[in-house]
Amino acid sequence: MRAAEFAELAVSSTQKQQMERYGKWLVDEAVIAGGVGPNETDRIDQRHLADSVVFASLMDVPRTVWDLGTGVGLPGVPLAILMPDSEFLLVDRSGRRIDLLKRCLRILGLENCQLLQGEIGDLSGTPDHIVARASLGPEALLSVAHKHLISDGIAVVGGSWVDSPSYEGWETIEIPHAVLDQTVHLLMMRQT
Repeated sequence: MRAAEFAELAVSSTQKQQMERYGKWLVDEAVIAGGVGPNETDRIDQRHLADSVVFASLMDVPRTVWDLGTGVGLPGVPLAILMPDSEFLLVDRSGRRIDLLKRCLRILGLENCQLLQGEIGDLSGTPDHIVARASLGPEALLSVAHKHLISDGIAVVGGSWVDSPSYEGWETIEIPHAVLDQTVHLLMMRQT
């Protein structure tokens, strides 16, 4: 997987199998439940899995990661598969999505993930990293990050921007065409 190589992550055969099972689960269950669009089934690997994995290229090996607005586990589940020594909290306000993810985590045997149905504003704690993919805008995430991240913690937000976005408080990082078959951008901020 080019995205894992780009993020400098070694992928074991077990992790590769988990990633394949997760991709199959997205097609077989998440699409049917409306968590991924019906026209996305041919693009699960490149558009959703690889796009999630590139978040790791901007992250140190964290102790704790919050995935805010996780939906069906993107980017949190792929990151949790590839970072088994990190603890992940996947947060979504939808009980239906959290129920879907409970089944997903059982199927994958992921023990480094916890699920929380709730509002982002109600969170308490201090994670090392926060991630959000197309669910929470940079302005909203910046406020949450400043409130919760540990000193020197990292927040990463993605929206698969083809054009280079610019938001105050964020550094724009270009992910080269060779990694995802198109150039995209992520936004990163480091807590001071």
